[in-house]
Amino acid sequence: MIEFIKQPWPWYFSGFMIIAVMLVLIFFGKSFGFSSNLRTMCSMAGAGKRVKFFDFEWKNQIWNLMFLVGSILGGFIATNYLSTPSPLKLSPETIKDLDQLGVRFDGGLNPSSLFSLAAMKDIKTIAILLIGGLLVGFGSRYAGGCTSGHAISGLSNLQIPSLVAVIGFFIGGLIMTFFIIPLIF
Repeated sequence: MIEFIKQPWPWYFSGFMIIAVMLVLIFFGKSFGFSSNLRTMCSMAGAGKRVKFFDFEWKNQIWNLMFLVGSILGGFIATNYLSTPSPLKLSPETIKDLDQLGVRFDGGLNPSSLFSLAAMKDIKTIAILLIGGLLVGFGSRYAGGCTSGHAISGLSNLQIPSLVAVIGFFIGGLIMTFFIIPLIF
């Protein structure tokens, strides 16, 4: 069984699981999104006493917080106990594109030139990660949710604002990939 779990799974399995989650959420009348967990945690810590945005019944969102904890635990277990030591397979074109950006592909999921303790000595890397994190946080709040919330819950409920947000996410990703990242690196 472990060998079955460790092997690469087909791409369509993820699509099937997203549809299954979407249907379960619709059935139970829940909305999904990871960024809403920050609001739940702040409310649990008492931020609702000072800021109206955090003043809500957070106990109704415990299921979403458990999904977040399960995702983190699942990622840890998959990385440390269920992954194979073989390097990630990337196309030669992608490796060439990364080299042109100055990012060396070392076979891992996250390049060590950006995501390692040694990389944290470089002020440019710290600035990229910090500014990127702030932009993602601001964008999630400004858009009224994160990519997963809009793309899974919002689109499954046929919400026009979620369609606009998802289109915006894709346009932003394309602009970042083809215009901004080459300038940064």
